[in-house]
Amino acid sequence: MTLYLFYFLSFLAIFSALLVVFSKNPVYSVLYLIITFFAIAGHYILLDAQFLAVVHVIVYAGAIMVLFLYVIMLLNLNQESEPHKSTLLKVAAVASSGLLLTVLIGALRGVSQVVPKTGGPEIGLVKNLGQVLFNEFLFPFEVSSILLLAAMVGVVMVGKDEEKI
Repeated sequence: MTLYLFYFLSFLAIFSALLVVFSKNPVYSVLYLIITFFAIAGHYILLDAQFLAVVHVIVYAGAIMVLFLYVIMLLNLNQESEPHKSTLLKVAAVASSGLLLTVLIGALRGVSQVVPKTGGPEIGLVKNLGQVLFNEFLFPFEVSSILLLAAMVGVVMVGKDEEKI
């Protein structure tokens, strides 16, 4: 069952990634990219990395894609106002990307597959991550939270009007 789910998520990720590239409408392209991110989050869940899956969905599909969608809608791109690319430029882009693909395949040809060592079936669970974070790395975690708090206070102070301070 897990193997079929892996194949389905892989097909969905590759197909929606291709739709991102070949879609004419930039809004549809962003929506296909969100589907790609959800499929990748499904792969994280299959690898028992629930925390990474949730963070991936929140950060990429939630925040960054909403920002991309907002910028695309704000720019109001239409086909009439966009300059058209010449055929020579399109052929050069295809040729250079084909050369890049050839170089990458040649560089990775002699690389053997490395299987990472896992610490057990529950390595990616949020409970285990929290225990490591709050036992072994408590001081760096608290220092980073103080730095983030100072950054938020700084942003509020810079963003305020000087008359209201």
